[in-house]
Amino acid sequence: MARSSVLVIREVPQPFLPYGRQLIEDDDVAAVVRVLRSDFLTTGPETEAFEAELAAACGAAYAVVVANGTAALHCAYAAAGVTAGSEVVTTPLTFSSTANTVLALGGRPVFADIDAQSLCLDPEKAAAALTPRTRVLAPVDYAGHPAALDRFMELAERSNVLVVEDASHAIGATLGGRRIGSIAHLTTFSFHPVKTITTGEGGAVLTNDPVLATRARDFRNHGLVRDVGRLPPDPPPWYYEIQSLGLNYRLTDLQCALGRSQLAKLERFVARRREIVARYRAALADLPTIELPEEAASVRAAWHLCAVRLRALDRRAFCAGLRKLGVGTQVHYIPVNAFPLYRGLGYDPAATPLATSAAERLVSLPLHPTMTDADVDRVIDAVRAVSRELA
Repeated sequence: MARSSVLVIREVPQPFLPYGRQLIEDDDVAAVVRVLRSDFLTTGPETEAFEAELAAACGAAYAVVVANGTAALHCAYAAAGVTAGSEVVTTPLTFSSTANTVLALGGRPVFADIDAQSLCLDPEKAAAALTPRTRVLAPVDYAGHPAALDRFMELAERSNVLVVEDASHAIGATLGGRRIGSIAHLTTFSFHPVKTITTGEGGAVLTNDPVLATRARDFRNHGLVRDVGRLPPDPPPWYYEIQSLGLNYRLTDLQCALGRSQLAKLERFVARRREIVARYRAALADLPTIELPEEAASVRAAWHLCAVRLRALDRRAFCAGLRKLGVGTQVHYIPVNAFPLYRGLGYDPAATPLATSAAERLVSLPLHPTMTDADVDRVIDAVRAVSRELA
């Protein structure tokens, strides 16, 4: 039985290690300063360059950068045709944006359960949740481990729906040698400071379909159309039209300059995250109270998170004990279908028991490229000490 206890571990005065944070270097600062001294602050040449470089880095034909990861999902769902009455099948083990943006378009999220190993949406359970109203399958690459995208793409083709992959955790990951961003009909990224690369706030929609790219780009900018081929013949130079509903989800040139500088370091950042997870796995594998994340054979995970599952340990006491030792943690996530908003809409977390059970045991350990090997060892020592104290 799990038990809670009062820890007797003595606090050690060391710098606090957060579970996640950005790594900003001198060249990142210089890139932003260069734009501050240029003619453009908002959308301009840096935005166009960032989109081209991001698409190339991920093996996609098009990238549309937007204000944040939530905006990316909103744009992607709109591009995919989610409207009032549409259903989007997704996982409850995700941040609320994956589902909230469906509601914002008048659609209905449908939660299917997860695969017990990867913690990503289970394709078979997603298939069972399809109805004639389903417009989108929305797998989430939990912690940076890609979902079973091949199976979702096959299911989408059979069912005449689109796959919107929430890859907020997974930029730099690969599946079967293919880069995330190049596989699904639409893929979304987040560039929040705790993510692998950052623009401060920011996000992107990637696709290989020019029609979907145009729809996402329109939604990002009020539905505003200026290109001559989509306007009446011989328009005056000032003329534009609003041809569809959209919002202001533009990303600034300031942020895109930072994004370009960070993108050049993507492989280094992913490699360091993978090194840290490997160290955790090697040093904590013998602990019976901790279940470490695993990587499928065809996958190169980006490891945005190192989310461990506790066995027979009180999570609140475990996190408190680590904090006393200067080690930060976080929980990813409270299932979306457990929130009061969703319960009020008729959802029940008991309908997805694997996600609900996993969420009760998950703890994210510190994982970011600013960590030294000594920092990683501190976390390992702290986890072992607190686990012994609570076991």
